[in-house]
Amino acid sequence: MTTSAIVSWSGGKDSCLALDAILEKRDVQIEALVTTLTRDFDRISMHGVRRALLEQQAERLGLPLHQVLISKGASNAEYEANMGDAFQTYRRLGVDSVVFGDLFLEDIRAYRAQLLARHDLSGLYPIWGRDTSQLIREFIARDFKTIVVCVDPAKLDRSFAGRVIDQRFLDDLPDTVDPCGENGEFHTFVFDGPIFRSPVRFTLGETVLRDAFYFADLLPA
Repeated sequence: MTTSAIVSWSGGKDSCLALDAILEKRDVQIEALVTTLTRDFDRISMHGVRRALLEQQAERLGLPLHQVLISKGASNAEYEANMGDAFQTYRRLGVDSVVFGDLFLEDIRAYRAQLLARHDLSGLYPIWGRDTSQLIREFIARDFKTIVVCVDPAKLDRSFAGRVIDQRFLDDLPDTVDPCGENGEFHTFVFDGPIFRSPVRFTLGETVLRDAFYFADLLPA
């Protein structure tokens, strides 16, 4: 029996790894990528990537994109209401599952389960429990390309913003930082890989401090 699913899509490597893992399964049909954007900035929430690049990314992946808009400084209630509208849209179309790229944070997974239950949906976690050091090295070895777009300076130096993740990047990471940034140390944007039809083209803009995070701006090329 085939499962119909949508992907909780941040544009970053963990959601990309989850999508890649799901696409290898013959019993899951992906209907769309669902992404939260902050309307005041017209960018992916938390990651700070411009909408235009997100749309190009979805096009290169050959998948429909559903954009969920929230306001700057949105409350959790606003997020849940707007995301819930998206969930209900797809539930009415027969979707029964949502794919997440979570790795090991139990509290986040428990929160997602509660939210999904309100909409009669189940969560799929295809990379849950994977060793993050091994996972990111496999990601690089398979020729996925991703760039760091957001850094939490309380956990990682700002100089890592704007860097492409490769072996040198991993060698430079402090031992206290998870190599997949699962504890919020950094966020990424994937611009190429084996599941992409062609690369997403961009140039690297300035790095700015906003709301206590450093964001490396990517400019559509």
